[in-house]
Amino acid sequence: MKAQDQYLRFVRWEEADQLYVGYCPDLFPWGGVCHGSTEQEAYRELCALVSEEVEQLQRQGKELPPPTTRPMREVVPD
Repeated sequence: MKAQDQYLRFVRWEEADQLYVGYCPDLFPWGGVCHGSTEQEAYRELCALVSEEVEQLQRQGKELPPPTTRPMREVVPD
């Protein structure tokens, strides 16, 4: 597994902007870091940004932040 594969990435529609916005909370905790007119476009850009960030941190000899953000799972009652 590549180092960048451990980080949750997601894209969601932002009504206010009328665009899809990409997020990776563990690497970019301040919010959305890219956008696109389609989900696929925003996700491609997000994946590229995550890869670039991980590579830059590794080049600088910095420790990668721990992957702590996980998607919520639906709780099914017994």
